[in-house]
Amino acid sequence: MAETEKTPVPKTKKQVFWDVVKTLLKISFTSLLLYLVLRKMDFNFVKKTLSQANPLYLLLALLTFFVSQLIASSRLLSFFKSIHLKLNFRFNLRLYLLGLFYNLFLPGGIGGDGYKIWLLNKSYKLPAKKVFWAIFFDRLSGLWAIGLITVSLIIFIPQLKQFNIPISIPPSVFVVGTLAYYFVAHRFFKDYTHHFIEAHIKAIIVQSLQVITVLFILLALHFNGKYSPYLFTFLVSSLSAIVPITVGGLGAREYIFTNFAPLFNMDTNLAVVVSLLFYLTSAVISLLGIYYVFNTSRLQEGLPKEDKLKEEETLPKE
Repeated sequence: MAETEKTPVPKTKKQVFWDVVKTLLKISFTSLLLYLVLRKMDFNFVKKTLSQANPLYLLLALLTFFVSQLIASSRLLSFFKSIHLKLNFRFNLRLYLLGLFYNLFLPGGIGGDGYKIWLLNKSYKLPAKKVFWAIFFDRLSGLWAIGLITVSLIIFIPQLKQFNIPISIPPSVFVVGTLAYYFVAHRFFKDYTHHFIEAHIKAIIVQSLQVITVLFILLALHFNGKYSPYLFTFLVSSLSAIVPITVGGLGAREYIFTNFAPLFNMDTNLAVVVSLLFYLTSAVISLLGIYYVFNTSRLQEGLPKEDKLKEEETLPKE
């Protein structure tokens, strides 16, 4: 196994420098956004709201988010299957949890997706580019699901009528975008579409469970108003987590909630508390991945042995 355990090439000074710069920029931007948000907060309200929160609903939010990540790891597995990368479900879940930890708590360096690409390329001799595109389409399916649920919520938000946009426009744009998305994927990335529908059904389940997570958080805070503006804003703010310009989306999501609050007649303080509690929920689940940072042997259970891998390479592809 000398080849599979080969030490990765160390980074150059220039690469290390830019990693440090990117990390500092993320931390600085996150801090700036949090400052802009927190300066508008009523901390007495926040303290009172949190002290009266229902722990049962917070626990349900935690469990729901965890289940969403189980499905999300299975969704990624669907794209891996499309490129004949047949991973053990438990190994894939361990790798997924480690990726969550890297992405949320280690904003610099290789990152969760980068580590997956490196490890799978090293262990399965699969081109890094193929693994990258599988992960890319996994993220894209999540983005598509966010769009679907967001469009579905629009009819429940009367405040959007002030923009004079016909109610038929958003769903029409989404349908056209979906058709274009599938055409491009099937035409130019056919290898990644063998389990396309299966993966996108899982994407809908993942995003739906995360919406339910926010619902449980609102219930934990004894909210009894209109839920749809908070859920709509949450979905829009989720897009900020996809762009890696902050630490795990912290600050960006809260900033969007702050600016959408007056637009949709939401309580700004409550909106920010909901967003922060969702971040903390995701952080608690992501912390599960730290176990595999210190137990790499446990992480790599399920990886193929060298002789087994060579045997599989001689078999015809499906």
